[in-house]
Amino acid sequence: MSKSDNEFDEFEALLAESARVAADFDAADSDDYAESIQPDLVERNALRRVKGFSTQLQDISEAEYRELQLEKVVLVGVWTEGNSKMAENSLAELKALAETAGSEVMEGLIQRRDKPDPATYIGSGKVVELRQVVVATGADTVICDGELSPSQLRQLEEKVKVKVIDRTALILDIFAQHAKSKEGKAQVELAQISYLLPRLRGWGESLSRQVGGRAAGGAGIGGRGPGETKIETDRRRIRDKMAKLRREIAEMKVSRDTKRQERRRNNIPSVAIAGYTNAGKSSLLNRLTGAGVLVENALFATLDPTTRRVEGSDGRVYTLTDTVGFVSHLPHQLVDAFKSTLEEVSGADVILHLVDGSHPEPLEQVRAVHQVIDEIGGSSIRELIVINKVDISDPHRVVELVNQLPGSIPISAHTGFGIAELKRAIEAALPQPDVEVNAVIPYTRGDLLHQIHERGEIFTEEHLADGTHVRALVDAHLASALERFTA
Repeated sequence: MSKSDNEFDEFEALLAESARVAADFDAADSDDYAESIQPDLVERNALRRVKGFSTQLQDISEAEYRELQLEKVVLVGVWTEGNSKMAENSLAELKALAETAGSEVMEGLIQRRDKPDPATYIGSGKVVELRQVVVATGADTVICDGELSPSQLRQLEEKVKVKVIDRTALILDIFAQHAKSKEGKAQVELAQISYLLPRLRGWGESLSRQVGGRAAGGAGIGGRGPGETKIETDRRRIRDKMAKLRREIAEMKVSRDTKRQERRRNNIPSVAIAGYTNAGKSSLLNRLTGAGVLVENALFATLDPTTRRVEGSDGRVYTLTDTVGFVSHLPHQLVDAFKSTLEEVSGADVILHLVDGSHPEPLEQVRAVHQVIDEIGGSSIRELIVINKVDISDPHRVVELVNQLPGSIPISAHTGFGIAELKRAIEAALPQPDVEVNAVIPYTRGDLLHQIHERGEIFTEEHLADGTHVRALVDAHLASALERFTA
């Protein structure tokens, strides 16, 4: 069969899958069904912000300032490289992030510049236009598509007269909402205050006041006199808090490392599902293992890594781990803080790189993911590229994407299309046992026989009077344990 025939068959299969999904889809019942099988999703949706019930505070600290719920927002992006389509896609992603955080997007502005303005990010002329848009829409927050310096934040707020946050602060806010585990919450808090420290400032001159004596947080003796200003006191407390969080995360790491070492000692292969946020990683884990992990059509729905045991068709056992989604311009505070999740990627035997086939720029997402994988030292690990969501994608675009990403596998985690082929590809990519053994294992050592069944490839198995005669391929660690029983 020629290559063109294969492509035609693949296209026909994708077309049939899209038609079947379109026929089966019932928009009225889809949300109710999702919540009925996901208690975590019900819990997440149980608390919702009600529009119009915000309280405007006059003099608040930065910490309180960052805690305020987002309401009506205006998005601002600076287009410095690439084409206009890339700039629009970046702003569309920022819109999805803002909606995930619980805000209502009123307007989006893009400014074409060689580089961001060092004073106001978008330039003085655009600031005037932005102020007019804010007044016209009644927005109370401006979100910039980039990381702003403390001076840019301050000057923009002074000119626009509303709260201004950047892309990094928005992502941190989403992480704070979605973190569930003790370690996840500690990591988010560490990332937040690391970001906050250089941007600490007061409203008015509240943080420039000098404090001493009892006003200095109960410093008492030794704290009287000129002492520290309020901002110095707050910075010191933040540094103390960061040190405490780092100690707590280091203690939690011990338990995680113990579990990982146990898996390595038993030579259980590991597969990590990595990919752009909202690519469908949790859905794929549920499809492959029945894990019951929360699935939601939102960015960064999953933060905590989930590991599940999988048994292949040949009886071999491996682990499958769902990880936090990547995003372009992932804040370095998060890369540093979320080492627990990223370690699962860098320490895996195989990386399942999941790509959203329905996204307008999937190749840009692939580049962003590869960049993060390179940063954490995972570039040498075997990678399987998997194109997800083919049930809602243009079949022509999927076939084109498969050609652009050689060896990629088109699937739908939602419907199960292509899952059987993916399982075969995973099993083929796993490290294969390469040491041949010929042993008679006593009936008292059933544990060794069990390990051969789980981790090896058996050629012959015969039950004799003094034990089980086995010829098989196993890994080096198990082969050394079987040496004394060699036939």
